[in-house]
Amino acid sequence: MTIPHRVTGTGDHHVLVLHDWFGTSAGWGPFLDYLDGRAFSYAFLDYRGYGERKDVTGEYTLAEIAADALALADQLCWDRFSLVGHSMGGKAAQQVLAEAPLRVRKLVGLAPVPAGAYPLDEAGEALFYGAAGDREKRYAILDLVTGQRAGRVWLDRMVDQSLRLSNAEAFDGYVRDWTTADLKRRINGNPVPVKVIVGEHDLALTADVMRGTWLEHYPNAELEELGGSGHYPMYEAPVALASSLESFLHN
Repeated sequence: MTIPHRVTGTGDHHVLVLHDWFGTSAGWGPFLDYLDGRAFSYAFLDYRGYGERKDVTGEYTLAEIAADALALADQLCWDRFSLVGHSMGGKAAQQVLAEAPLRVRKLVGLAPVPAGAYPLDEAGEALFYGAAGDREKRYAILDLVTGQRAGRVWLDRMVDQSLRLSNAEAFDGYVRDWTTADLKRRINGNPVPVKVIVGEHDLALTADVMRGTWLEHYPNAELEELGGSGHYPMYEAPVALASSLESFLHN
């Protein structure tokens, strides 16, 4: 199976990039304009049911994302690579690490979901598990994670994009997997260099959450909190995000 993807840059340091629950391989905003294509080659994957693979069926799990990511790395002839994962993609990146630890150079989590189960209370289950078929719930989630600071135009655009570029079955399947899957035993203590980047206005995946999860799991992890950003720094603080990411990957 040939996996459609997007590549930017021609550098020798190869980077696999995994998008969030709402996003696609094309959903990275102005951040892409500030990446160093001479030093890095970035490959952006669409999950099954999303983007260019919207009509590709599957089980819609983190394990499936990881298998497709590794298949894409093989397709690109990338023996070793770094991983960048945003939100749900951050947990999927940890699944890749668990499956192929010797292939991963560095791991970057952008407002990333931790490796353990992500318990939801009754209201949270109603909101997240009901979002596949409910535009207003998608809107409410995006408003929450950006600190209720984003304007309606941007929120509407993000919601409309998620509805247009993903199918409801995939959207529902992934959230039920990333909220319940537990990878802690498989990644705990892994010595890979890790950087976790969060936005100061993210009301869900905060710096404190990262200190209690990612920084406890990985002995070589560091944390940066970006000012002026919530859950979507690729839109909210693109220059700062590109600088933070690549300064870590360069070293």
